[in-house]
Amino acid sequence: MKEAEYIRRAEVLKVRLYRTARLYLGGEHAALDAVDEAVYKGLLACGKLREPAYFDTWLTRILINVCNSELRRRKRERTMEELPETAVEAFDALPLREAVERLPRELRAVIVLRYFSGYTLAETARALELPAGTVSTRQRRALELLRLELSEQEV
Repeated sequence: MKEAEYIRRAEVLKVRLYRTARLYLGGEHAALDAVDEAVYKGLLACGKLREPAYFDTWLTRILINVCNSELRRRKRERTMEELPETAVEAFDALPLREAVERLPRELRAVIVLRYFSGYTLAETARALELPAGTVSTRQRRALELLRLELSEQEV
């Protein structure tokens, strides 16, 4: 893939990538940084992309790896004190968002890609490098957990 084509296709995909990163990382600035880093890493590796038809899921997979690296870095740096909430973070404290964040990482990845980023089952499977059946099972399990948790909060 040529650089000009990569830039054009990445630009079209940036909004979707941002939504995905925002759901993974929680903050606007962290999501923007993750998208920028993923696009840069993709640019460096765009010559290695064998199948241009899978560009969207390929770049999304790079973004997921960047987000996971950031989450691991945060985990190492996390202090015992919690930062006070700001007005912007109040939006992120919605019950659904909290419930999604409490899901195990492999289940959360499926939900974020399928329902918040708009990927199909096949695209999600390619992005996560999993069989479609596994993605379907994880999606079903995650939805069951979310349904249970959200119904408990209503009581």
